[in-house]
Amino acid sequence: MIRSIAAIAVLGSAGVFTARGQWPWRRWQVATPGIVAESFTETVDTLRRGETLGKLFARNGLKAFELPGVPREFSFDLRRLRAGLVFTFRRAARDSVPSRVLVRTGPDHRLSLRRLSEGWNLESLPVQWHPEVLRVEGPIDNSLYEALDDRIDDGTLGGSERQRLAWGVADIFAWQVDFTRDVRPGDRFEVLFEREISEEDDLRLGRVLATRLEVGGWEESAFRFDLSGGKKGYYDSSGLSLRRTFLRAPLEFSRISSRFSGSRYHPILGIWRRHEGTDYAASAGTPVVAAGDGVVLRAEWSAGYGNLIELRHAEGVVTRYGHLQGFARGIVSGARVEQGETIGFVGSTGLTTGPHLHYEFRVAGVARDARAVDLGDGVPVPPSDRPAFEGERDRLQALLEPQAPLLARRTE
Repeated sequence: MIRSIAAIAVLGSAGVFTARGQWPWRRWQVATPGIVAESFTETVDTLRRGETLGKLFARNGLKAFELPGVPREFSFDLRRLRAGLVFTFRRAARDSVPSRVLVRTGPDHRLSLRRLSEGWNLESLPVQWHPEVLRVEGPIDNSLYEALDDRIDDGTLGGSERQRLAWGVADIFAWQVDFTRDVRPGDRFEVLFEREISEEDDLRLGRVLATRLEVGGWEESAFRFDLSGGKKGYYDSSGLSLRRTFLRAPLEFSRISSRFSGSRYHPILGIWRRHEGTDYAASAGTPVVAAGDGVVLRAEWSAGYGNLIELRHAEGVVTRYGHLQGFARGIVSGARVEQGETIGFVGSTGLTTGPHLHYEFRVAGVARDARAVDLGDGVPVPPSDRPAFEGERDRLQALLEPQAPLLARRTE
């Protein structure tokens, strides 16, 4: 009787709480049946020098592996992969042979081979990179590269990437600064750049966004801006392109061994005579580039100059490049060249004591000091792009300021 009354009371209470949508105790949740993900093991192996892909795969349990056909859109040959590539072999815990193989074929691509019932499926997968904006600043005591190398550690950017950063900054100011001579102790730099991080935690240099340079009392800022037509470039704060008609130096990352002079003692002839150019000491074979757009007047042997290239430019300007080891392909009389195009290679032909480039800049037949001539102003940002440029310039300027954080913010 008591049990019946208790049962009726419980059922009655349950009805009341059900009507209210409330429960006086915690409900039991019935779990939805799930599928337990299959566990995998991974083995990492490297393609050795002189080793075939078949031998590498056999070492990892795929003795009967047959290469699938490679679609035309793939830019590599599976049978000619370079030694040193790292392969990841993934196999299910219940399987004796790998079911998937992954290999990084380049900085932006990964190759996936997946074993299916009908054979192997080949797929190229993009590697995702995420940019971070970083700022670095400091004095230049000797060279721009050493200054950057001292202030960026390996955990932030690798040595080769730090070198690329120095080259990138030098390229931006190639029309304003000759980094082989102009930089002096006490000069300063600031650089705002992107460091890219891959999904596998690799680090690499991205874009140089802005930079400020102080050299010998001269100061200039440069801001990267993409025009609406797709053309990319660097502009000063007023919106003028830093690009000029001629480069300050036709040779990258070398040093000047003899400057323009009205009188110089010739080390071979043993006499004093006018030196109508600038000598750049560099290793034999170092590429020499055209200082500006032009046409090849001659590329031939010329007595004391040795192998000589002479270029004709607009407004009566002629540039000469002497003592060359040889000429680049296609550099013949009448050929057109573009600024920055490789035209020859440093040598020691003609009257010279060692490998170097002799560079002359002539206007209307008169030799001029190439590092002192006025190269004019750059092309301004078009009016239609001016509002966008000013907005981007102001944004980058704020990030370039000393009070901005040195370690960076992630870009969208």
